[in-house]
Amino acid sequence: MIGGNVVAVSKPTGKKRVITGFFGVLMFILGWSIFMFLNFHTVVVSGVSMQPTFHTGQRVVVSRAYWMVGAVRQKDILVIRDNNPDGFIIKRVFRMPGEVVPKGLSPKNWSIESDKFVVPEGKFYVLGDNLDQSEDSRSFGPIDADKVLGKVVVWP
Repeated sequence: MIGGNVVAVSKPTGKKRVITGFFGVLMFILGWSIFMFLNFHTVVVSGVSMQPTFHTGQRVVVSRAYWMVGAVRQKDILVIRDNNPDGFIIKRVFRMPGEVVPKGLSPKNWSIESDKFVVPEGKFYVLGDNLDQSEDSRSFGPIDADKVLGKVVVWP
């Protein structure tokens, strides 16, 4: 007792630490689950345009967390928002912004200056792996980078 005041100190019980630790683990799992839900998606392949790499019915994991899986580069496989009934297409990046597309693979009905087509900034030139059966940038031109849902990061 100092100057007539009584100071009582209580120690936390072991039970409170266990509950706090358990709550922390639950919050971590919840946060990780939300992160995974927002940044990784499973997509089912439909069609023949990416054969032999992908076949109809095959599932792939797509990530939009570029800081984890790396920026889009040439030869990456992208899932792209589309206006078709399925809502998306899967294609491989053939040329990046500023790169020249060879004349034989240039988009149809696009004005090409000096016999070469340069991919505009903010766009990607994409092709299907099965060129004979693929509708890709040769028919609809380069795609906007903001239409990219993500990169394919896992497939069986």
